[in-house]
Amino acid sequence: MDYATLLQLLDSTLRLATPLLLACLAGLFSERSGIFDIGLEGKMLAAAMASGAVAFLTGSVWLGLLAGIGASLIFAAIHGIASITFRGNQLISGVALNFLASGLTVLIAQAMFGQGGRTPPLEGAARFNPITLPFAESVQGVPILGPLYYEVISGHSILVYAAIALVPISWWVLNRVGLRFAAVAITGILCGLAGAYMATALQAGFGREMTAGRGYIALAALIFAKWRPVPALWACLLFGFFQALALRPDVVEAVVRVKVPVPFLDALPYILTVIVLAGFIGKAIPPRAGGEPYVKER
Repeated sequence: MDYATLLQLLDSTLRLATPLLLACLAGLFSERSGIFDIGLEGKMLAAAMASGAVAFLTGSVWLGLLAGIGASLIFAAIHGIASITFRGNQLISGVALNFLASGLTVLIAQAMFGQGGRTPPLEGAARFNPITLPFAESVQGVPILGPLYYEVISGHSILVYAAIALVPISWWVLNRVGLRFAAVAITGILCGLAGAYMATALQAGFGREMTAGRGYIALAALIFAKWRPVPALWACLLFGFFQALALRPDVVEAVVRVKVPVPFLDALPYILTVIVLAGFIGKAIPPRAGGEPYVKER
C-alpha cells in the first residue's frame, strides 16, 4: 500500500468516524449521569430525516441542522421523562425509541416526498461542503506532511472539526454537569449533530435506516473507551478505520495477499462491536448508579 492510498484511507476514516464520535460522546454524557441510553440510534435517525427534509425544503443546511437537533431533543425529552420523571426501565425506553424512529422517519419521509422513504438529493447550500484549512494548498508539495495536511486534515465539513473539538470540551464539562436532565439534553444535541452530519455532509439526503447500527457501534466504542472522552476519540477512529477498510477491498487484498469477501469486510465494524461487547477488551466498569432511577433524598 503506497502513501497516497494510505492518505485516502485515513481521510475516509475521519469522515466515517465523525458520526460515531458524536454519538459516542452523547452516550458518554448520558451514562456518566446514570442514564443508560440504547436510543442513540433512534435519535440519530430522527435527526437525519428532519435535517435532510428541512434542508431540502428551505435550501439552508443550517436550518436543516437546527431541525435535526430539534428532532433529537424531542426523542431525548421522551427518554428523560420516561427514565427520570417516571423512573421507567431505561433500556426498554431506549429500544422503544429506536423502533419508533425506524418506522416514523420512513413514514414521514414517504408522506412528504413520495420517494420510498427517502428525501430528495441535497446540493449547494443545502449541504455542508468541505472546508479548505489555511495554507493547505501552499504546503501540498511538502513531502509527507504536506499531503497529510492537505488530503487528510483539510477538506472536511465543519461538523467534522466540531466533533473533534467537542472531545476536550466534553472532558471539561463532564466534571461539571450534575443534573440528569441536563445530560439527557446534551445527549440529544450531540445525536442531532450526528444525524444531521450523516444526511447533509456524509451523504446528500436521508435514506431509510441510514444510521445502519452506528448508534450501537458508538455504544461499543464507549465501552471500549471505558467511558472517557479522549479514549472515545481513538476508539471511534478505530471503528471508522474498519468501516473505511470495508469500502476499499482492493487495499485489504493487497495487504493480506488473499481475496477477501466483500460481505466480510462490510461486517468488520459489527464484528469488532461484538468483540468489544463480549468483554474481550478487558474489564470495563460502567459509571456508578447507571440505570438506577434517582430518588431525591428527603
